[in-house]
Amino acid sequence: MLQVFSWRRRLAVRAATLVAFAGAALPALAQSPAMPEAVALPPAVEAALQRAKLPREALSVLVVDAEGRQAPRLAYRAQVPVNPASVMKLVTTYAALDQLGPAFTWDTPVYLDARPRSGSLQGNVYIKGQGDPKLVVERLWLLMRRLQAQGIQVIVGDIVLDRSAFDVPEHDAARFDGEPLRPYNAAPDALLVNYKSIAMTFVPDGPAGLGRVQYEPPLAGVQWPATVPLAAAGAECGDWRTALKAELADPARIAFQGVYPAACGERTWAVAPADPAGYAARAIEGMWRELGGKLTGSVRDGRVPAGLAPAFSTSSPTLAEVVRDINKYSNNVMTQQVFLTLALQKNGRGTFDGARAVVGQWWRQRFPGTEAPVLDNGAGLSREARISAQALARMLQAAWLSPVMPELVSSLPITGVDGTLRRAQGRSVGAAHLKTGSLRDVSAMAGYVHAASGRRYVMVAIANHPNAAAARPAIEALVDWVAHDR
Repeated sequence: MLQVFSWRRRLAVRAATLVAFAGAALPALAQSPAMPEAVALPPAVEAALQRAKLPREALSVLVVDAEGRQAPRLAYRAQVPVNPASVMKLVTTYAALDQLGPAFTWDTPVYLDARPRSGSLQGNVYIKGQGDPKLVVERLWLLMRRLQAQGIQVIVGDIVLDRSAFDVPEHDAARFDGEPLRPYNAAPDALLVNYKSIAMTFVPDGPAGLGRVQYEPPLAGVQWPATVPLAAAGAECGDWRTALKAELADPARIAFQGVYPAACGERTWAVAPADPAGYAARAIEGMWRELGGKLTGSVRDGRVPAGLAPAFSTSSPTLAEVVRDINKYSNNVMTQQVFLTLALQKNGRGTFDGARAVVGQWWRQRFPGTEAPVLDNGAGLSREARISAQALARMLQAAWLSPVMPELVSSLPITGVDGTLRRAQGRSVGAAHLKTGSLRDVSAMAGYVHAASGRRYVMVAIANHPNAAAARPAIEALVDWVAHDR
């Protein structure tokens, strides 16, 4: 497994690593632009493709020593730019770790334009978003408690949300795949609250004949039922979401016309709100009132007045922790927050054009002579994103030799153990740390495999085809072949 690293060996290559990062020396992979391709894929991979009725040309593969000391073990269509889906998150997260450092955090300052007196603030509260990817329910609760600790129970004014740190275009959540209520389609936001999602938890109460429903975060001005009828006794869990017949299109109301099967036990369903632009305001007002706070005005967008000093600030978890959440569970909106933060830190404003420019410049400096990826939004939730298996493997080799290698590798799902690979099939349980990617026409895995011989390999496998989902067994067979190298 890749959970134990030889630190003595790492120190021995550190000097060479620094030279490589300066562009004076590159691992063997980048020095082979005319890389020969294998005559055939491993038999188990070929057989899996045949069973799936997929042409072998649907697959791009590269398997190479992690330290770049030997020629590739397997290369097939490695130089062809392809859509990597969420595997593109590897580029964004490694670029962020390399440029910002694993200990980087996001601050969310809170300002008051008057002095609290006798539990009342005769003025406004300003909350300035600066891209925090993990301002989740628990941390929003703490922020509101800290606001009350300033001696405020009543705000005779407004709560003003300053989201000016990011400048992103208007987002149509239905544009990508027609699923606007799926949380993975949420847009980035300088003041991103709880990933712009509502978590509904259903708990069956058999004696009462109903399911109790809890909602997080509390949203001001939204009506929702506290219970839902249970399905008939003996009903299987099955497609319980469909059975609920949820009505989610009204921003001010959630309703269920169906039933909840008791056989499901406790389940949680996360959905995106029907009014994503108004979500932060509803969540912040809802949490403030949930804690007993009063507000005479409204929660609205605006700017922090010039010259006003923060009353306090709340800090996010470290970038290393955020990257782990991103890669283990393939969180799209968190990735876009990190991507835009790269531009914010360099230019003072987070834009997609700025983020693409920052990562592009970083790529050219780190990997001269290697074609740069087409990043789009940095998360891989795109039809336009492109990278070759060779370019991605080159980056993963550099990451293996870098000071932030432990943070990047530990962020990747472990085959058959956790994250998006928890249910992976195959004989290589625990032997690989791999980022997964899947879209309607893409299936991919890329990362590191610890082989039976003790060698570590970089593996990149990307299928682009209308029936790409069927390629997953072939890619898992490739992982087994890489892991069993003797």
